Amino acid sequence: MSVRELVVLGTASQVPTRHRNHNGYLLRWDGEGILFDPGEGTQRQMLRAGVAAHGIDRICVTHFHGDHSLGLAGVIQRINLDKVPHPVSAHYPRSGQRFFDRLRYATAYRETVALLEAPVDTDGPLVRTPGYTLEARRLSHPVEAYGYRLVESDGRRMLPDRLAAHGIEGPDVGRIQREGSLNGVALEDVSEVRRGQRFAFVMDTRLCDGVYALAEGCDMLVIESTFLDEDEELAVDFGHLTAGQAARVAREAGVRHLVLTHFSQRYPDPEDFARQARAAGYEADLTVARDLDRVPLPKRR
Repeated sequence: MSVRELVVLGTASQVPTRHRNHNGYLLRWDGEGILFDPGEGTQRQMLRAGVAAHGIDRICVTHFHGDHSLGLAGVIQRINLDKVPHPVSAHYPRSGQRFFDRLRYATAYRETVALLEAPVDTDGPLVRTPGYTLEARRLSHPVEAYGYRLVESDGRRMLPDRLAAHGIEGPDVGRIQREGSLNGVALEDVSEVRRGQRFAFVMDTRLCDGVYALAEGCDMLVIESTFLDEDEELAVDFGHLTAGQAARVAREAGVRHLVLTHFSQRYPDPEDFARQARAAGYEADLTVARDLDRVPLPKRR
C-alpha cells in the first residue's frame, strides 16, 4: 500500500529551543523517502520519529545556513554506517559546493554507499522518476537558495458505469488501460483524467516569483513562516516570510493543505501563526507544524 506523508523532524529557525529541533522534514512518497533540510540533531529526531537511514533515497538542501544543513554530516555518516543498500542522491545549491564537501567529509568514516551529488544551479526539472518529477526554483534569501517541488504525472481513473455500458469487465479492464482501446472503445470513453499530486517545499525566502511557481496548484505546501505579520519589516530585512504572507500565497495558488513551519523563537504561542493565516483568507486544511508530527497528503481529487 502506498504511503504519502510528511514526517516533521524539526521546526525551529536559527536555533533549536526546548520544544523545537533545528529543521528536518522527511517526505514519504510511496516507497521512496526524500529528506529536506537536515539541520543539527536530525539523526536523533529520525530515531524518535521511527525513520531509518534505509528509508532515505534522496536529500534536498535549500541553502547552506546551519539550521538547514548542519545535520548533513551525521545523516551521511549514518547512511554509510547502516550500509544502506541503494544509492542516495543529494541536491543542493551549486554555489555551496564547498560547504557540502566540508559536511560530507567532516570527520573520518568508511564510505559504503554511493552518494550521488546533483547540485542545482538553475530553475526547472532536476530528475524524472516513475513516480514524480522533481523541480527546483530560485528563492530570495541572503545566500543562494532553491525551493523544491514534486509533480506526479496525470493518470486516468476508470469509471465503472461507463465500463459496464460498454460491456468491459474482468481482465479486459486492464487490457484497455494498457493498450488504450478495445474493440473500438477508446480508453477516454471509459475513464477520466486523474490529476497527479503535487508537493512543494519552500524555506527561507522573501516573496518572489519562485515562491508562487512552487506553490501553484499544490496538494501540500510546506512553507516557512518565520515571523508574525507585525514583524514584516524584519522578515524582509532577513529574507523570510510572515504567516500572513505564506497563507496568502497558499490561498492564491489553490493549495489544499498548508503546513507552516520554521518559527522564530521570539514567539511563545504557535497558534498565533494559525490565527494570522486564517485572517489572511486561507480556508483550506492548515497545520502549524510541531516536531514529530506526521501529516498525510490530501486524498486525490
